[in-house]
Amino acid sequence: MVSFQPSEEQQLIRDTVASFAAEQIRPAAHEADETGAVPSALVQQAWELGLVQSTIPEAFGGAGEAISAVSGGLVAEELAWGDLSIAMHLLAPRLLLYPVILFGTPEQQQQILPAFGSPDFRAATAAVMEPRFGFDLAELGTTARRKNGTYTITGNKCFVPLGGSAEQILAYARDEDGRVGAYLINKGAAGVARVEREQNMGLKALETDEIDFSDCAVPAAARIAGDFPALMNRSRVALAAMAVGVARAAFEYARDYAKDRKAFGVAIAQKQAIAFMLAEMATEIDAARLLTWEAAWVIDRGQDATREAVLAQRYAANMVMKVTDNAVQVLGGHGYIREHPVELWARNGRGFATFEGMAIV
Repeated sequence: MVSFQPSEEQQLIRDTVASFAAEQIRPAAHEADETGAVPSALVQQAWELGLVQSTIPEAFGGAGEAISAVSGGLVAEELAWGDLSIAMHLLAPRLLLYPVILFGTPEQQQQILPAFGSPDFRAATAAVMEPRFGFDLAELGTTARRKNGTYTITGNKCFVPLGGSAEQILAYARDEDGRVGAYLINKGAAGVARVEREQNMGLKALETDEIDFSDCAVPAAARIAGDFPALMNRSRVALAAMAVGVARAAFEYARDYAKDRKAFGVAIAQKQAIAFMLAEMATEIDAARLLTWEAAWVIDRGQDATREAVLAQRYAANMVMKVTDNAVQVLGGHGYIREHPVELWARNGRGFATFEGMAIV
């Protein structure tokens, strides 16, 4: 039977991250959005919580904790409640580490993992999305052609978190046989060029980049031949959890505003139209969370979670757009000005339909 009650350890992690999000992330979110940068001191504080590197095996300098999609989803929701851009920045190294831990060879793990046991934040990422209409995760346009013991990577990627500053990139590409693999590429490698930092409607504090791979040669040993569909299911769960976090932030702010805002002598939360809207928002958030937890639970049982993960991601992506838009409506004219954060959540929420591969649990 599916259990919807986090374990005692998971609840402790959730409470710790929730406190960090409330005390450190939320107060920094507006300025980060305005300046287009996440404060380095905040990044370092989060790194010291061990949210990323704790899953590195002890042999490579980590705590050796098991990778859990449920635990990862709880963390992702709380961080995104604080701010989506900051959450994606803090968790970007997972995009490289988790595939290496889950599917990497002992040699690849020895090569990659020890560096992330450092007490200082280390930027890393993955390149999945491609800038073309009708992009399909199962039909990557980026190719990897093998010849004389090397793979030559050619293609174009977009929405790469920390793409310009990452020490290492895990680039996903399709080989001659149509198989999808991930290829470890170091910063400064020949044939890798940062085209530009993207200017997006939302996620303004997060560096996302367009990256061009032009005949980039990597050794055959740099290929991670893991279960690509399983990794994408983990990404879908992460994005669904983050959508829940953003929606929850918008709902709570709108609810509290409606309780305080008076119109004709009563709080607008007592008006039927507003009360029904808030109730529907709360219902949709809980429904998306339960779908997300179910998908994560299936993943942690080692089963194929494609159906559950796709349903969770799609439902959450639609839900967060609706909830954040309703939050703007609850605030009326105030919802459209930057003094209130609901406009930020609405801009960020709109992007979940296109955030493929940008997070993982």
